[in-house]
Amino acid sequence: MSILSNRINNLAESQTIKMAKLGRELSAKGINVINLSFGEPDFHTPQFIKDAAAEAMAKNFTYYTPVSGYPDLRKAIAEKLKRENNLDYNFDQIVVSTGAKQALANALMVMLNPGDEVIIPTPYWVSYSEMVKLAEGESVFINATAENNFKITAQELEAAITPKTKMFMFSSPCNPTGSVYSREELAALVKVFEKHPNIYILSDEIYEHINFIGGHVSIAEFASVKDRCIVVNGFSKAYAMTGWRIGYLAAPKEISDAADKLQGQITSGTCSITQKAGVAALNGGLKEVHEMRDAFLKRRGIVHGLLSAIDGLKVNLPDGAFYFFPDVSSFFGKSVDGKTLNNAEDISLYLLNTAHVSTVTGEAFGNEKCIRISYAASEDELREACKRIANALNNLK
Repeated sequence: MSILSNRINNLAESQTIKMAKLGRELSAKGINVINLSFGEPDFHTPQFIKDAAAEAMAKNFTYYTPVSGYPDLRKAIAEKLKRENNLDYNFDQIVVSTGAKQALANALMVMLNPGDEVIIPTPYWVSYSEMVKLAEGESVFINATAENNFKITAQELEAAITPKTKMFMFSSPCNPTGSVYSREELAALVKVFEKHPNIYILSDEIYEHINFIGGHVSIAEFASVKDRCIVVNGFSKAYAMTGWRIGYLAAPKEISDAADKLQGQITSGTCSITQKAGVAALNGGLKEVHEMRDAFLKRRGIVHGLLSAIDGLKVNLPDGAFYFFPDVSSFFGKSVDGKTLNNAEDISLYLLNTAHVSTVTGEAFGNEKCIRISYAASEDELREACKRIANALNNLK
């Protein structure tokens, strides 16, 4: 009998973290592994943000902060939401957390009761369903297909709603597919939510600035559902601040107060130095952010061309984020050196151990036919990785 709780025994390991770990283990043996498994920009945090952190330390901002974050940071976030997203929030409706991941977990923990259903379009970020599980909710999946650029329709949403539905949870731009919902597509979903006033919407917008089709649209911009929206965002992707661990949610006051209450018992406020760096990031303009986005756009073109040339690999062109999510099912049942590859996990492990390219199985994201490939790496690494992937897949018989 395990001494551990059922809660932790029933929790799946994060596949993105697992694959990155396996890649590091091979690297430690002296093998040249190209890591395309992690959702982490390969750029450095802009210097002006690092300077603000150094200044904060010099000024002794080294003590506990309010649980929800420094007021100047929350005010800067509120101003950002108004300036960039046309969203009106008071600073006391914002809770700063240790990464957007904690903000998502906070929202689910304070909103769900046992048995409440959360509708999640697939493919989805690996932690969504596990967070729902921890909050004792039930995930209800809508399978989006590559033919529709991995986006669901209003009809599919309507069909998934039951009397137990409490929340709809999604990301746009999406991890792992890079799909972006247009204003028209969101408006169609909103019409469904208008008929179901008891459903809340958890909108993960962490990739908003890595968007190749124009300005980001938040579902919270639609007045008819804004008071049911929980907007989650952060600094990790746009400002290359993954290790700084800072994210936030903006929500109706009752929900933000509840998140503050929960966080006060779990972690309290996030790092004081990070918060001051966050103020500088929000007030420093988007020049560096756009430069990174433009670099990702160029890399997208390179990788799309190389992956599309691999016979048997089905690849669509993502509209945002920095991922490809190709269908590898045509390789299922093929073999190499007497070993048969039966699923996406087998393909992902084969690419790691043979091509020395770290990817993530699509099964982790709710799609058993695909793998996720991050293009948050240098152009040289991406060209070499695609060459290795092509050679490895071409060797399957």
